[in-house]
Amino acid sequence: MIAREWKARCPLAHKQGFIDHLYQTGVKETSETIGFQGAQILTRDLEFSVEITLISYWENLEQITAFAGDDISIARLYPEDDKYELDPDHFVTHYQVVENRWVGETKS
Repeated sequence: MIAREWKARCPLAHKQGFIDHLYQTGVKETSETIGFQGAQILTRDLEFSVEITLISYWENLEQITAFAGDDISIARLYPEDDKYELDPDHFVTHYQVVENRWVGETKS
């Protein structure tokens, strides 16, 4: 399994709006792609902004190209992202998942 990590920052005032937008764009599109295994959105409030991390999980690197294109290291951004004054990372990081154990399923 592969974990694909992407981060962005935006003003705190846009936090929930951007998370909702992220669900409708990146999370929706990845979840409709063969090989997609799941996703997590993490947030970390900073002094004047919020850092948002999206981690998507995939069966293998080859299947990520159906979503990301030939160069899977480049982040896939959307034109509407500008509405949220986004400061996005333009590259993503991929990790080989060595252990993936969940105890129960809860929604926070």
